[in-house]
Amino acid sequence: MGSLSPIHWLIVIVVLVVLFGAKRLPDASRSIGRSLRIFKSEMKDMSTDGEKAADTASPAAASAPQQLPSAPALNTTQHVQAERIEKAS
Repeated sequence: MGSLSPIHWLIVIVVLVVLFGAKRLPDASRSIGRSLRIFKSEMKDMSTDGEKAADTASPAAASAPQQLPSAPALNTTQHVQAERIEKAS
């Protein structure tokens, strides 16, 4: 029941040809093929870039302490509100 019989596939193909036309189907399949090739190559590049980054990371850099970013400067309104909170505490 889950699989399609050859008659079902034939009906699907006929419906696609009627909807999109015989000229557009090959163009659409070429576009899908190109898109998949580009996607595969990008995924492959991403995995090799990740491996290169892991290989080039030095152990000294990994064990070095990280500096925390400094707190952003408060504007006047924030400064006054902070003082009020401190006084209320």
